[in-house]
Amino acid sequence: MGFYDYSVTDAQGNDFSMENYKGKVVLVVNTATGCGFTPHYKDIEELYEKYHDAGLEVLDIPCNQFAGQTPGTDEEIHEFCQLHYNTKFPQMKKSDVNGENQLPLYAYLKQQKGFEGFGKGPAALAMGVMLKKIDKNYKENPDIKWNFTKFVVDREGNVVARFEPTADMKKVSEFIANMF
Repeated sequence: MGFYDYSVTDAQGNDFSMENYKGKVVLVVNTATGCGFTPHYKDIEELYEKYHDAGLEVLDIPCNQFAGQTPGTDEEIHEFCQLHYNTKFPQMKKSDVNGENQLPLYAYLKQQKGFEGFGKGPAALAMGVMLKKIDKNYKENPDIKWNFTKFVVDREGNVVARFEPTADMKKVSEFIANMF
């Protein structure tokens, strides 16, 4: 199976097929409304506005698996994002990205691009320390480690990049810009 064979549920409860994204560049991100990385919404919205007409789509999947940082309903999450970040891209239903109830799409994404580390810097060090307390073997599995992990899918449906939440959003932006 490939990227276009998967579907997720949108915030209104409808099935949403990845086939809708054929020929598009897709940024898939698990989001949260109460996280230190929540300001990434601003950068993601800027990317969306800049490249949407050229073929960029954002697949926003709220997730409450990381320290309960997305406690609201799908409607409350949507209202928060519009109020604080004026997001225009659609949001999907709040879903799991790890574990037995994970979206099959996320099992696929993680199989295509596993965890390669948090990089360098204070945020990367802090994430490493925190995760070591939760899972001492976190480096050995492809699981999503925290909110705002980003996958980039090219126009042919290939998963071409994975950015951890600690990645500089400028690097994410540059990567995406090079796809247009």
